[in-house]
Amino acid sequence: MLAILSGLLQVLIFPSANIYPLCWVAIAPLLLALLSARRPELLRIPTTLGQTLQPASAGQGFLLGYISGLIWYAGTCYWVYHTMHLYGGLSALAALGVLVLFCLYLALYHGLFGMLIAVLATAKSHGVRRALFLSPFVWVAIELARTRVSAFPWDLLGTAQVDNVSLNRVGTITGVSGLSFEIMLVNTVFAAALLVAREKRTVILIEAVIVATALQLIGFINPTPLKPDHYALLLQEDIPILDPSAWTVQYFDGTLGDLARLSTGAPSNRSTKPGLIVWPESPAPFNVNDPKFRDAVAAVAQQQQAYVVAGSVGARAGSDRSQHTELYNSAALMSPEGSWVARYDKIHLVPFGEYVPFKRVLSFVEKLTREVGEFGRGTSREPLDLGGPKVGVFICYESVFPDEVRLFALNGA
Repeated sequence: MLAILSGLLQVLIFPSANIYPLCWVAIAPLLLALLSARRPELLRIPTTLGQTLQPASAGQGFLLGYISGLIWYAGTCYWVYHTMHLYGGLSALAALGVLVLFCLYLALYHGLFGMLIAVLATAKSHGVRRALFLSPFVWVAIELARTRVSAFPWDLLGTAQVDNVSLNRVGTITGVSGLSFEIMLVNTVFAAALLVAREKRTVILIEAVIVATALQLIGFINPTPLKPDHYALLLQEDIPILDPSAWTVQYFDGTLGDLARLSTGAPSNRSTKPGLIVWPESPAPFNVNDPKFRDAVAAVAQQQQAYVVAGSVGARAGSDRSQHTELYNSAALMSPEGSWVARYDKIHLVPFGEYVPFKRVLSFVEKLTREVGEFGRGTSREPLDLGGPKVGVFICYESVFPDEVRLFALNGA
């Protein structure tokens, strides 16, 4: 029941429930379960820390963590079903199967966390203390493994505090991992408070509540706004996902016309013209080699005397005639003079969305990929030069990998 409760709390701290202050206690029930799983009377408080505790075995720890993870992923990744069914062309039953397999797979990481904590806690000397002390480190290590092994860093614990601007300044040094560590540290204190002797419990609980409340309330401190010296116009395109046959000449021209009007209209409450206009990635069939698309973007850049970054499909021919032209998910830069001057090709592609990993083995998923596209992988994170200022470009999925985005800053963006 404690593992289930922890799974439910982890669901509530993220959208759509978005009760993010619960993050400070969301993992505590799971820790309590792992460190007291084999005690006959679960709620009986021991006289001293670790004296009467019977931590979970490695297998039990894995099962408790796995149950918690299943609930968490099912409650926050339900959208996988809609994506596979509506946009991937899978039947409702097949899409549901993908969601179930997705949850069963990713819950292994929670299971691994539970197993490691159980192994640490069953050590003969100070096992429970060691497990409590190391649990924030183990959690962050598991998150890093999930980010890099499965390539899906969805809802890392630290992102629950994404709107806490003052607390997020820790992230400028540590990234989201530092916030996850901080949240887990507070959870560990709450769990420890329920494992110590009764006379010590109240004091530790009060201290934990004070720390959690203070860390949450600093989110209401608004940093002094910086005075901007550059302005950018960002368009929210709202272009629907359509069957290729629906992109008639008239619809294509109308879409370009709408974007051009939005780009050249005066920004609200702003007398200064933007130096940069951004057309984001979209499902429109924009191609950097299409003269109609290129002329439309050039007209905007020349009229506004601004650089334009336009999401589009980039192409690069093979080194010899026997090689096919490679397509890329790209962001191309148009100069104020109306010429393409640079391009960023997306490097971190979406598996099963923009390419098929292990294609020879997983050839049966090719239908899904064909619905989205199969792209080549870019090779350079060099920022785009705006005649002095530089901008780093990351496209969609890449934004959830903060260390990759940080590379643009290190390269001078």
